[in-house]
Amino acid sequence: MKLSTIIFLSLLPVGLLAQNPDEMKTTFRGKYFNKSVYTPSNIPDFSGSRDRLPQPVLPARQDYLKLYWKAWELAFTHFKRPPAGSPFVSDFIDEAFAPQIFQWDTVFMIEFARYAHHLFPSIRSFDNFYVRQWEDGFIHRELREADGFEYWFEGSLHAVNPPLFAWSELEYQKLNGRSGRIKDVFPVLVKYAEWLEKNRKKQGTAHGLYWNTGLGSGMDNTPRSGSGWVDMSAQMVLMYDALSAMASVLNLQQDRLAFRAKADSISGVINQLMWNEKDRIYYDLDDAGQQVKVKTIAGFWPMLAGVASDHQVEKMLDELRNPQTFWRPIPFPSLAQNHPAYEADGKYWLGSVWAPTNVMVLKGLDRYPQVRATREFAAHAVGAYLDGMVKVFESTGTIWENYSAEQVTRGGWSKPDFVGWSGCGPIQLLIENVIGIKPDALNRTVTWTLTRIDEHGVNAIPFGEGSLSLVADRRVSVTAMPVIRVEATEPFTLILMDANQTWKVPVLAGTTRLSPGEYQQWLVPESKSN
Repeated sequence: MKLSTIIFLSLLPVGLLAQNPDEMKTTFRGKYFNKSVYTPSNIPDFSGSRDRLPQPVLPARQDYLKLYWKAWELAFTHFKRPPAGSPFVSDFIDEAFAPQIFQWDTVFMIEFARYAHHLFPSIRSFDNFYVRQWEDGFIHRELREADGFEYWFEGSLHAVNPPLFAWSELEYQKLNGRSGRIKDVFPVLVKYAEWLEKNRKKQGTAHGLYWNTGLGSGMDNTPRSGSGWVDMSAQMVLMYDALSAMASVLNLQQDRLAFRAKADSISGVINQLMWNEKDRIYYDLDDAGQQVKVKTIAGFWPMLAGVASDHQVEKMLDELRNPQTFWRPIPFPSLAQNHPAYEADGKYWLGSVWAPTNVMVLKGLDRYPQVRATREFAAHAVGAYLDGMVKVFESTGTIWENYSAEQVTRGGWSKPDFVGWSGCGPIQLLIENVIGIKPDALNRTVTWTLTRIDEHGVNAIPFGEGSLSLVADRRVSVTAMPVIRVEATEPFTLILMDANQTWKVPVLAGTTRLSPGEYQQWLVPESKSN
């Protein structure tokens, strides 16, 4: 060993050196990211920001609104600056779980925090992972806030979290409406994809798909095995889809086509080997390509990735409705209820209900509006989930890391005041699935799925550089269309969807009152959406 290497190793944190000296292959970090110096942002407080947050209108469910505001109150305590001496370059949203930042947690915290993008740019939380990327493309799932070094919990096999950076970057743009960040993050994410291709496919398998571990997948103590993991493989499809979309924005047509082809190739193998028609779910694989028949919530990731066909989604809907597996008093448990390892209190990933996987299932259903009953079921499932959260909130005064699927209580091994990703239900799912509004500022559209008959809507949704408000008046039945009141700072297209029809209504800036007779002219011909 060279003297310079000995000197370098002697300067490393003792815990890191003791656990993984063979993995410190480079001293160079952040080569592919163009930000290297910390730039502060405003750290807002809740009391001064409340009036500028989205304001749900849901008078019939005051309990949901109380939970919504509690989630935001807790979230604002988790907007942080890096500590003095840290190599991090941006302020970030923190789960307040430990003195580390977690990739898996950060992805889903941003899912709801993006609704406050005009107050705090939570997407910059990813900057601190990108600036610590190794030269070969590796990005560790867990970084210490104090010094930016990797925290090797139980070794390097568990060092990779679900590769969702690219997907999350695009999700954020649906609210802030700006694609300029793509140029900065694209080289980072392409290099990260290269590392995953080299290091998360086991050699010599019959399937050629991707592996992870319980800790790496985020499902810590899940009773899974095998070398082809359905969630990791579907997440790779999501990643390549997002990279293809980014390449299109950057006018890199060869990259766009290559990433699209890669996503299609992986999707084909997932459907060929992992799908089980009889059991209505996707399974992990062993080296020989045989299915490892453990039903977990991970088996539904192919919906969010767009891998599943309409027929497969119909089958998975039946499985999600199955009271012997995933339809429990609080949906959806991380492990099927009829598995021998299932625990009534959840015992972490042995049956607890978790925000990231519930978001995955529900946003997966959102990808298939043309499939029978997906929208109605998603609204029903979100209601059951939030009803459980509300009851636990009323009895404990707070929001928890996870929940029991069987009882109205927090899950086993669950931490309080967890916003954290548990803010997804009270904020993101309330806006997008209970009320039904899904903004896309990048494409200047708002999709509103109408499943409620009471007065409902949201005021002051941040939408690009401006904002919009949408409120539907009470109606007598689901077959009667409501009067809709709109306020917008910029024009956009409002896509209205009910159980049978779709309307695409051009909306001008200003205040608009849309009666059913007025938007009937914008009916999409022969629309029969569910």
